[in-house]
Amino acid sequence: MLEAIIGGLVIMIMRVADVTLGTFRTILVVNAKKYHAAITGFFEVLIWIFAMRYIVEHMDQTMNLFGYAIGFGLGNLLGITLEEKVALGYVQLNIISRHFTDTIADKLRESKYAVTILPAEGGSGGIAILVIIIRRKDLKPVQKIIDSIDPKAFMTIQHSRPYRGFIHGARK
Repeated sequence: MLEAIIGGLVIMIMRVADVTLGTFRTILVVNAKKYHAAITGFFEVLIWIFAMRYIVEHMDQTMNLFGYAIGFGLGNLLGITLEEKVALGYVQLNIISRHFTDTIADKLRESKYAVTILPAEGGSGGIAILVIIIRRKDLKPVQKIIDSIDPKAFMTIQHSRPYRGFIHGARK
């Protein structure tokens, strides 16, 4: 019985490791970090193949199957948490504020973030859209600035992969 529990735990740990790496590798691919993704993928598959070999050799142990499934779930949680901490890449924020557009833009610029103001037409008339492209790791501080001025501002956030040119946010 102890051997079955240990086997299940070993498989669970291997699955946590390979799924965490797989989740992180996916983010590397999205951010065009091909060499980092390739190295991460190598270790991901190496761990997975060892786990699968052990499971196939000990398929009669139900604990191994539970270890595999639990490890998969925990690996997803850990991989997403790791990715959120590392916060690779850039995001584009589009911000619409009914009454505080200039105040938000001024405060963001004061904080060394580049902001573009675009005129737009909404259902109730003319508005302005603030567009800002920042590193993902700067997202929370930027949201905090916006929320401190206009907690009702409408914001959208998209993944952004700059193609070329200068990003002012890099001067921070």
